[in-house]
Amino acid sequence: MFDPATSLVSRFLEACVVELQPDPANAEIWAKAGAALGPVRTSDPDLAAAIDAKDAKALRAIVELWFAGKRPLPAQDQEILRRAMKAFHKTLKATLLDAESGIGGRGMSTGHVSGIVGIQPPSRFTPEVWNQLVRQGELRGGRHGIYELAKE
Repeated sequence: MFDPATSLVSRFLEACVVELQPDPANAEIWAKAGAALGPVRTSDPDLAAAIDAKDAKALRAIVELWFAGKRPLPAQDQEILRRAMKAFHKTLKATLLDAESGIGGRGMSTGHVSGIVGIQPPSRFTPEVWNQLVRQGELRGGRHGIYELAKE
C-alpha cells in the first residue's frame, strides 16, 4: 500500500512500470499510478501526462532518468528524503548522548566518547527511503538494517 507521507512516489511508479511490462494496457495498474501522483501531478506535468495518456514507454523513460540521476526526483520524494535525514540525525544524536551519559553509581558521567557510528533508522520511513539515501551518498551501509552517515 502506498503511503504518500512516508513512501517514495518514484519507487512506487518504478514498481508500476515493472507490472506494466506484460500488459501495458492494464487499467488497474494505471489507476494505482494515477492515484499515487497526488500533489506531484501539478509539479511534474510530464509525468502526469504520461500517466493520463497511459503511455508505458514515456513512464519507463521518466523512471529510468530518475535512477540514472539525469532527472530530479519529484518534489514530494525530495521532501520525504529531507525529513528522513532529519529524523536519522536526531535518532543518531539521541543514541550517542544516551551511550555517552553512562551515569552509574556516581553523580558524574563517565566522560567516555561513544564508539557508535551506525544505527537502525526510524521505522516510520520505508526501507526504500533509506536505500535511496544510500544511492544518493547521504548514508552508508544497510547491512542488517544498520546505516551510518556517509559525510561527517
